Amino acid sequence: MKKLNRENIRIENKLPIKIIQFGEGNFLRAFVNYAFQQLNKKIEFNAGVAVVQPIENGLINILNDQDGLYTLFLNGIKNGQKIQKKELISNIVKGINPYTHFEEYIQLAKEKDLEFIISNTTESGIAYVESDRPNMQPPSSFPAKLTILLHERFKHFGGNSKKGLTIIPCELINYNSDTLKEIILKYIEDWNFEEAFKNWILNDCTFHNTLVDRIVPGYPKDEIDKYNKQLDYKDNLIVTAEPFFLWIIEGDKILKEKLPFHQTNLNVQIVDNMQPFRTRKVRILNGAHTAMVPFSILFGNTTVRETIENSFTGDFIHKAVFEEIIDTLEMDKKELINFGKEVFDRFKNPFVKHLLSSIALNSISKFKVRVLPSLIAYTHLNNKLPVYLTYSFACLIRFYKGTWQGEKLPLNDDIEITDAFSKIWELKGYKLIAKNILKNTNYWGEDLTKIDKLPEAISIALKEIDAKGIEKGFQNFKNLI
Repeated sequence: MKKLNRENIRIENKLPIKIIQFGEGNFLRAFVNYAFQQLNKKIEFNAGVAVVQPIENGLINILNDQDGLYTLFLNGIKNGQKIQKKELISNIVKGINPYTHFEEYIQLAKEKDLEFIISNTTESGIAYVESDRPNMQPPSSFPAKLTILLHERFKHFGGNSKKGLTIIPCELINYNSDTLKEIILKYIEDWNFEEAFKNWILNDCTFHNTLVDRIVPGYPKDEIDKYNKQLDYKDNLIVTAEPFFLWIIEGDKILKEKLPFHQTNLNVQIVDNMQPFRTRKVRILNGAHTAMVPFSILFGNTTVRETIENSFTGDFIHKAVFEEIIDTLEMDKKELINFGKEVFDRFKNPFVKHLLSSIALNSISKFKVRVLPSLIAYTHLNNKLPVYLTYSFACLIRFYKGTWQGEKLPLNDDIEITDAFSKIWELKGYKLIAKNILKNTNYWGEDLTKIDKLPEAISIALKEIDAKGIEKGFQNFKNLI
C-alpha cells in the first residue's frame, strides 16, 4: 500500500497560508479543516492552513510525514437514513512544533496572506499563566504564544491596520474569544509592550465568540482494518465524525464577507449574539444527556443509543425534551423542534458507542447547569412541576447513593460530594433525605426546598424507585403527584 503524501496522491497545488490553527487534534481536523476545505471547493477560497502544535507532545510529526493529508470519514444518521462518506482533507500546508522549531513558528507572523487565527486547545487552554514571559521560546500557554505571534506581526508590518487578524477560538468555554482577548491584553500590560500594539489589537484585530458542535470519535483504532480496506494508501491519521455540523460565530456583515460559508452547504451561522444558540445546545443536547444518565443506568441501559431505542427510556427522554425542555426556551419553536429531532438522530448513531458511564462524570454540577434551569423555568411558566425532569432529578439523587440492587454504580465526582451524599443517605426517611439534598446551595446555587411541592415530589419518587424500580416506580410517581 502506498504512502500517503502529495506526490503519491498527485496533489500539486500549494495553497497560501490564510489560517494559523492552534491544535492538530481530531476535533479541529474533523471540523475546522473540513469546513475550510468546503469553502476552497465551493468558491475557490484558496485558503491554506498552518497548524501549530499547542503543547510539547502531539501529532505534528505524523501530520508532516503525510504532507498534511488525512482522511475524514463521516458516519451517522440524518432523517432516519444512514450516511457514510469519506473525504481526503488537503488544505494543511505545514505543521509546526514551536517547542522544537520556534523560529519557524515566529515566521508565520510575516505571512502576507494571513487572515485568520483558529484554535481548540481544550477548555483549559485559554488560561493566563503568570510565569510566561515574552523571551520564552515558547511560553507555555496558548494565549501567551499568540500574544508573541501577534506582536511579531505588528512589528513586521509596522502596525499596518490592514494586517490585523480575525481570531476565532473554538474552545468549549462560554465567551471564549472575550476571555482570550482579556488574557492577551493582560500579557501586553505585564510585558510592557507598546501602547500602539495594544491599540492595534483593540482596533485592527477582531475577536469572535463561537459555539461548535460535532461528535468526533477520532481515530477508529478498534475498527482500523475496516477503514484501511476502503483506502488505497496508508493513513495514520484517519479521523471519524458524525455528519451533523454546527458552527455559530458572533460577527457582523464584514465577517460574513470574509467567511462566505453561506455559499456552502455547511450550517455555519454568523450572528449578533450566540447565547440563545448556546442555551439551546446546553438545555436540549447536553440536558438530555445529563437527564438520561442516572435514570437510564438505573433502568439497566449502558449506552445513549440503547436508551433512545428502548420503548420506555426512549419515550421518557423524548417527552422530557419535547414536552418540558423546549417549552422553556425563547427561540422559535419550529427551530427548536427541528434541532431536537437532529439531536435524537445523533443519539441513534450506530457508528458511535457513547457509554452512559462516560457521561456520568460530575453529574451534580452538570445537572445544575444543564437541567435544573429547565425544571425551574417550566415550574414558573406552568405553575406545576415537570413530571419527567423531576423524576430524572430523583434518579440523580438515587444514583448518588452509590449502589443499586447490590451493585456498585459508576459514580464519578469530587470526593467531598460523594461522601456528603453517602452521609445523607444514612438519614431515615425519604423526606429528610430529599430536604437535606435540595437545600444545599453549594450544589444547586439556591435552596430548592423553596420550590413549591418539589421536596414532596422528590421524596415520593425516591420511595417508588426503591420499592418498584425505575419503570414501575415512574408509573406510580405520575399518579401520585
